[in-house]
Order: sequence, then C-alpha cells, then structure tokens
Amino acid sequence: MTSRFTTIKNRVEYIKAPVADVAADTTKVENTVKEVLSAVRERGDAAVREFSQRFDGSAPDSLEVTMEERLAAVAALDPQTRADTEFAIANVRSFAEAQLKTLAPLEIELLPGLHLGHRIIPIETVGCYVPGGRYPLLSAPIMTIVPARVAGCDNVIACLPPNAHEAMVAGCHLSGADRIFRVGGAQAIAAMALGTESIPQVDKIFGPGNAFVNEAKRQAFGRVGIDQLAGPSEIYVVADDTGDAELIATDLLAQAEHDIRTRVGLITTSRRLAEETLQAVERQLLDLPTAQTAGQAWREYGEIALCPDEAAMIDYSDFIAAEHLEVHTANAREFSLKLRNYGSLFIGENASVVYSDKCCGTNHTLPTMAAGRYTGGLWVGSYVKTCTHQYLDEAGVEQVALPAIRQSASEGLEGHRRAAAARLK
Repeated sequence: MTSRFTTIKNRVEYIKAPVADVAADTTKVENTVKEVLSAVRERGDAAVREFSQRFDGSAPDSLEVTMEERLAAVAALDPQTRADTEFAIANVRSFAEAQLKTLAPLEIELLPGLHLGHRIIPIETVGCYVPGGRYPLLSAPIMTIVPARVAGCDNVIACLPPNAHEAMVAGCHLSGADRIFRVGGAQAIAAMALGTESIPQVDKIFGPGNAFVNEAKRQAFGRVGIDQLAGPSEIYVVADDTGDAELIATDLLAQAEHDIRTRVGLITTSRRLAEETLQAVERQLLDLPTAQTAGQAWREYGEIALCPDEAAMIDYSDFIAAEHLEVHTANAREFSLKLRNYGSLFIGENASVVYSDKCCGTNHTLPTMAAGRYTGGLWVGSYVKTCTHQYLDEAGVEQVALPAIRQSASEGLEGHRRAAAARLK
C-alpha cells in the first residue's frame, strides 16, 4: 500500500538530495546506555564517577558545584555576556509567564450535583540536562531551567558535563537552578532517573543531548517522565520566488554549524531560487570558519526540494515536520496559517532561527525527526500536570449511579456494580 507520504515525495524534484540517512544503527549506543543505567542503579556515585572519567576524561571529587563556585562563575562572566544572558532570561521568563496564564483551573457542574474540574499542578522535582557540546551554548540552561521556575517546580536540578565552560555554570545559576552537578552524558540521566548518594531522583527530565543522552532518556522513560527524544538539529525554509538566496543560505549554514548530522533544507516552488541557493551555500562555505562541520552537514544531509505548486510545497513541508521552519514567501503571515507540522515557526525573512536559539523568548528545545507531526516543543506547560477531580452530592449520585450499575452488570463486573449501587439511596 502506498502511504500518503510516498505520494507527496513523488511530487518533488530534488535539486539537491540528502545522501545519508540521519537515523543510524543505535545498537552500540543502546548497549552502552544499558550498562550505564545498570551500574548507576547498583553503585550510585561510584559508577557515575567511573563513567565520567571514561567518557569525559574528568571525574571531580565533588559532583555538586558549591555556591562559592557558582558565584565565582557568575563573577567571571564578561559584563556584556552577563547582560546578554540576563536579557535572554528575562525574555524567556516573560514569554513563559504569558503562556502559563493561558492554563487555568476548571470547575463545572456538568449535571445537577455532579461537579468536575481540574487543577494545574507543578511537577515537584525536575532534572535539566545542560549539554556541553562543541561550543559553550549559553542559552541551553535558560531554556530548560527558567520555565521550570515559572511553572513553580519545587526543586530544579541541573547536570552539565564536568568539562563544560564555566559560563554554563553561571547560566545555570542565573537561570535559577537549585542544585548544579558536574555530571554529563548517559550517567547524568541515569543519576537523575535513579537517584544516587549525591544526586536526587527527579520526576521528569528535560533537555537535549547527544545520542547517549537521548538513548538514556528513552530507556529511563516510565521510571521518570521525559520532555521528548531529540535527534540532530534541523532547519528548513519554505520559499516562493520572492525568497532571497543569500539570506536563505546564511540561515541554513548557521544551523548546520551545530553538528555534522544537522538536517538543513529548502522547499520551494522556484527553480531559480533553488539553483541560486545551491550556489550561495557553496560560496558562503568558502569563508565560513565552521565550514568543516557545516559543510559536512550540508553535503550529507542538505536538500533542496523543488515543488510544482504551493499545495505540494505545503504538503512536503508538513511531511518533513522540521524542528525549525522559516517562511520566506509573499504574505508570509497569511501563508504560515496553512502549515501544521513543525517545531517552531519563523514567519518572514526577519525571523531568523538564531534569534529564538539565543534570546528572543520562545523555547529552542523542539521536536525533531518528524515528531512535529504529533507534538510541539518545550514550554512552561511541560512542567505542570493537568489533573482532574470530581465531587458528587446525593443529586449527582442519582444522575450517574444507575447508568454505572447497568454498564457494570452488562460487563460482568459485579464488584463495580456493587460500588456503584452502594451510594444510591
């Protein structure tokens, strides 16, 4: 049977097609993570230190960053870096606060005497994984820690690799982490999921990481909650003939420098724009300092898809469901309403992904690998639970008891029938 996605792909002409599949064999990663989880479960901090030495080449005597060390990291920040960090924190906090206001408790009397409702309850203890990565990503702690504080979580735990830049420690502190630990990789996820002598067990884990972090979150899920499973970063641009090839190429390469497995692409109805963008990318790579990473990502995972019409461009974009989706079309705001599958939408040429990545206020932790078909990205609502409740007086029992009795009897569940009947006067 032909899937609807196969039909969509058949309508596309590839000016440049990806030559590699980002979904790699994960057997080795799965086995390594299973070993880490088992060891941390059995030996706690000792196992965490062993894996830190093995994978990160560093195992500090004290896993927790002291308050003195936190304050020293903040004091060591360049004044402009601190100001920019606090600007980003303020924007993320303000947007999260506005989002939280859209979530409200509910109380209704559905039938006479039948009172139903829900409460918005912050998750008690959350763990925020802060990746070290190729570069000190100063925005990373902001995106996971600040929404937790806005949501009202009681305990916010942060873990970052032992060799992470001191500015990352400062970012965790300024964002509001209660406790910070120098533990990275799968061992950090295992420690937060299982608890050790030093690191408390959390209720839900947030934050992106490498393949080992991602797999550890997958294997820990169920014991604890997780925000999502994140693959390599992605950026796609949908554009018509009004698109600017140089600007599109700049944005594609900006995201491609994250990782050699970054997925980048242009989806367009304009052959001219497709060909000019291909040339612009190659030209810009010549003097891009991060071309070794960005160039490999472009060569292996970059694509330019030419669509016969606007409808096909929309369908193909929804099939890709890109983590970051830029809209470079005439009437971009109107056009954006036709799109439904993406992590976050960047409407118009001025809305560069880099602004959200760093400081504009929306969260940069977003679904990848087509998960945008069924979920959105990290937001303040990820840190709360919407929990229902019910209250019945005698009039309410009269409304629901007889239907419940009859249904229980028809299902052959006598215990249920008795429980339903016991309250009926």
